[in-house]
Amino acid sequence: MDFATYTQWSGYGTLFAVVLTVLAFAFKWGFRFRLVGISGFMLVLTTGLFGLSLGLFERAEIPGSVKFNRVYDNGANQIVITVEPTVTPTEVEATLLQAANTYFSFGRGGNNGDNQMKIRARTLIHPEPGQSKPLYLGELRRPLGVKSDEQIKVELSKKAFAQLPQS
Repeated sequence: MDFATYTQWSGYGTLFAVVLTVLAFAFKWGFRFRLVGISGFMLVLTTGLFGLSLGLFERAEIPGSVKFNRVYDNGANQIVITVEPTVTPTEVEATLLQAANTYFSFGRGGNNGDNQMKIRARTLIHPEPGQSKPLYLGELRRPLGVKSDEQIKVELSKKAFAQLPQS
């Protein structure tokens, strides 16, 4: 999302609403007080978009990671992501690191005294027509509430990669 562009256009709309409001008061139009509300709302909207454009939601990108989707998240310490079955082990490792970076939050808490976040990468294979089988390719563990990268452990399953279809 390019919030800077949205902020710019919202700013233009706000200036237009303010100029229209001033004209409405100058010519004593009947709807001039409605324009005050519209101008105020536009100002609040523009201010909010400006705050978002400061980059509060930007995440670092890990080179070599591939597109993934989150399919399970218990909101605490377990996440499952899915990747394409054509993925390589190095791409899975980079994608797990990307997911750890993307879904890191100080608000996550451990269940049952477990203070480790676990992110698992899986894909779906089709051993026979009409049959799907989930295949877990790797797992990442990191401490909850600590963003340091040196404590991240990534484990890949060689057995799972051997079951992937060869392209």
